[in-house]
Amino acid sequence: MNFIWFLIIGLIAGWAGGQIMRGRGFGIGGNIIVGIIGAFIGGFVLDLIGYTTYGLIGSLIMAIVGAVILLFIVNMFRFGEARVEDKH
Repeated sequence: MNFIWFLIIGLIAGWAGGQIMRGRGFGIGGNIIVGIIGAFIGGFVLDLIGYTTYGLIGSLIMAIVGAVILLFIVNMFRFGEARVEDKH
């Protein structure tokens, strides 16, 4: 049952991260992957700054924070390449 909650949190976090970053959705599978990777990134970053989350809502917030960070980094590289191509 924990695995199902893990997937649900990943799906919601990936979708929310995409909405916050004003991107388009990645589909169910993509949103789950973004949310799961975001959960690891969010946990790492929040641990570095001294915050701890508890429960379902805390896990969801942590995953959303990580998903936003992940999408921000991905967008930096994606748009960075586009700028380089425009200069040539």
